[in-house]
Amino acid sequence: MLRTPTALAVLTATLCATVAVPAQAAATDTHLEGQLPSGAQYLMDVPADWNGTVLLYSHGYRPVPAPLAAQNAPGPAALARLLDEGYALIGSSYATNGWAITDAVPDQLATLDLFTEKFGAARKTIAWGTSYGGFVTTTLAERHADRFDGSLSMCGLVQGGVANWNSTLDPVFALKTLLAPDTDIPLAGFTDQSAAVGAANALSAKVTEAQQTPAGRARIALAAALHNIPGHNDASQTEPAPTDWNAQQANQYAAVSGLLRLPAFSWRQEAESRAGGNMSWNTGVDYTAMLARSPLFKEVTELYKEAGLSLRTDLTTLDREPRISADTDAVRWMRRTSALSGRLSDPQLNIHTTGDALIPVQAESAYRRAATAAHSGRLLSQAYVDGPGHCTFTTGEMIGALHTLEHRLDTGRWDASPQSLNARAAQEDPTTEPRYVSYRPTAYPRPYDLAHPGDARP
Repeated sequence: MLRTPTALAVLTATLCATVAVPAQAAATDTHLEGQLPSGAQYLMDVPADWNGTVLLYSHGYRPVPAPLAAQNAPGPAALARLLDEGYALIGSSYATNGWAITDAVPDQLATLDLFTEKFGAARKTIAWGTSYGGFVTTTLAERHADRFDGSLSMCGLVQGGVANWNSTLDPVFALKTLLAPDTDIPLAGFTDQSAAVGAANALSAKVTEAQQTPAGRARIALAAALHNIPGHNDASQTEPAPTDWNAQQANQYAAVSGLLRLPAFSWRQEAESRAGGNMSWNTGVDYTAMLARSPLFKEVTELYKEAGLSLRTDLTTLDREPRISADTDAVRWMRRTSALSGRLSDPQLNIHTTGDALIPVQAESAYRRAATAAHSGRLLSQAYVDGPGHCTFTTGEMIGALHTLEHRLDTGRWDASPQSLNARAAQEDPTTEPRYVSYRPTAYPRPYDLAHPGDARP
């Protein structure tokens, strides 16, 4: 029978509490909750029959107003299954929400230290995480390789912070330039959340209005293409036919609206407050070339034809529009804290859905570029789930990926083909059809990593 959190014997503790009985000798499963000196909450679940492997889970992005909450698994089904298989599961809330990388890394390491203090050294330690937590996981793997045997990044922001904020700037720059040319809506450098929300609302109103006309829809599709937002990006959407450009654009419009509501403005302002200014730029960017490289190029050209618009004219308008420059110190902060190097010392497996609008699948190309330049390519494997949405993996697909990483750790070779991943996923969850496929994402629009010295200059 699978364990559930309510079936666990509960022991609540803080750092100053009495050290727990080692898990190897415990008669019952152990559940620990507490607070680290930083203020971060931690959570640990250790089965009585612990198999010697500890999984350090890094959770995804949470906006600042949200309460701090520790998390040690992607969800209750994965938690129950992994406990039943004997894994120890640990994780923290991080001391702050938002772009919290400078808190997340030390708090996750402190959680691992506390686990070792209470339960003894693990035979195997694996870092794993989803979304922003995939970025935290990769940062841990690169900068603290001595603490881990391997890592699993799921739907991770593995393009790194600088590339992420640059790529988030591009679509809103296109929307403002083409849909709101006579406004003074700011796109960066916000003084506070109120200014960011006001800008988001103003641009959102223009986008909503534009969606009512063929010309507006074509221009929204152009903006979506600069961020590689797929035409099927949510499980609630009907999957459009390959040449149903209007249905694809309608789905992209929904994702663009979500981008405007939070990441492009509100979340940006919070990150800017940490960086000390605007950490992204589009000076020198060739949007004509960027669009030509996008997998959505055909859709954009067809919608422009349908609307009777000149795509060349709009691209010329983008090229001539005054650009946004970065604050040097803010870029330096983001580079120091949030850019990835691709330097792996232990195996890492990345998995990503093909229909992700929040962190487009091209992020994996950015990390492959970094790992190859850093001579870590043999340690990195990437696999793809054919499905819409952000982090919409099944429990079987996630645990199957974990077992694929463990196979690499045990044998020294990757066995990460779609067939092998699907077989492992089906074994974990026979009720759900696994969806791993052979797939190769196109290049990330504007990669930025520490392995390429040329990326250093904005």
